[in-house]
Amino acid sequence: MACKQFYLICLIIFHVYLFSNVQSAASNSLSDCQNAVSSFRTTINYTATNITGTTGINVTCSASGVVCPGTTINGVCVWQRKLSVVCRNASGTIKIRIQTNGLPPRCASVPMGSFLELNVDFEVNYNPSVSINSLNQNFSSISTLSQTICTLTSISTVPTASGFVNYGSTSLNTATGVSVDGVMIFSPDSADNIDPFYPPTGGTAESVDSCLAHCQATGIYHYHVATGCQVNPPTGNITSCAANSACSASVANYLVSSFSSYQTQTIIGIAKDGHLIYGPYLSSGTRVTSGFDACNGMFYDSNGNYAYFATSTYPYLVGCFGPANYPSFGPNCTTNGPTNYTMSSYAIALTNSSTNSTTTSTTTSTTTSTTTSTTTSTTTSTTTSKTTTTTTSASASATSSTANNMRSMSVQLHINFGFLLLLLLFIIVAMI
Repeated sequence: MACKQFYLICLIIFHVYLFSNVQSAASNSLSDCQNAVSSFRTTINYTATNITGTTGINVTCSASGVVCPGTTINGVCVWQRKLSVVCRNASGTIKIRIQTNGLPPRCASVPMGSFLELNVDFEVNYNPSVSINSLNQNFSSISTLSQTICTLTSISTVPTASGFVNYGSTSLNTATGVSVDGVMIFSPDSADNIDPFYPPTGGTAESVDSCLAHCQATGIYHYHVATGCQVNPPTGNITSCAANSACSASVANYLVSSFSSYQTQTIIGIAKDGHLIYGPYLSSGTRVTSGFDACNGMFYDSNGNYAYFATSTYPYLVGCFGPANYPSFGPNCTTNGPTNYTMSSYAIALTNSSTNSTTTSTTTSTTTSTTTSTTTSTTTSTTTSKTTTTTTSASASATSSTANNMRSMSVQLHINFGFLLLLLLFIIVAMI
């Protein structure tokens, strides 16, 4: 009997070992971070004492009928955009620091009010590991969902695990992240805590320009939704959305159509919790219409990576900091929200894997890099020419691929070692 009990204990130990060590791990090495940085239109390749004091890249637009955030000379508005995105290894935790003055690399249509330079500066853990079984948000009713998603300042608090630190003077209480073009990404809500484009009955839609951005009362130019302007800034002056027939007819369809040349998984920004924000397409070329949770986040690969995806339904980009659950109801502050949420195939697989491995542990393992380095890539663009020059980091991409291969090798080694351990246990049992 003692032998059988020992044998059973050995099997349990092997089972726990194998599955606890073959958990999927997020891609958050230094090279992964550097590869993501190459998507940003940075103007400097270092962390500045104050981003506003750096030399930026000039953007020139006609000053006729618009508010100028820079200097007007002979009817021409000139400003400098400034953006720094730098990765570093902090004792094994990869961090990404974003500094921006918030001004776009293209013209904007801001007919009135304020349009100001910002001092945004924050650092956060890059792509922190999260678990499908340890949710940051769990909504049980339309009321609880709406109280969070439909409240402008609900995203002022960032999950502790993200290690968020704000160094800048610009308040980020209503911001969810920063776009690859340096422009702020805001909560999906208007000042009235409703969908700014598809408000419920009695609400008023807000006006934006044809890049789907506008300024709020204190002059912060920002996005609520995704737009192709983030990855491919137009040249010359732009109009209001109202003056663009496609935009005014349907903002939802217009935002998707603006990515017609980017029908693959494309980074368009980073959220304050350190997770990336992608456009409306997966790497397969499939548009994201399901598979996301109540925060608009998705587990999108077998490594357990979690990110936010642009959708044509509210909350469009980042509704809250996930992961969240998948309720069978939507929020009440929009007429363009999903009626229910469904898991991606990867989320289902991760759930099943965790259920099969153990019912007593919901801890996710974190893969970190021991390389100590600080680097970024610099991108140059100008709105006065039809040619946009983009310098990307091929070495970062290659290193990221190597890192993913190393993760796969590590998993395989765990499996091989696990089977060797099982064989050893069988030999021990046979000898007893």
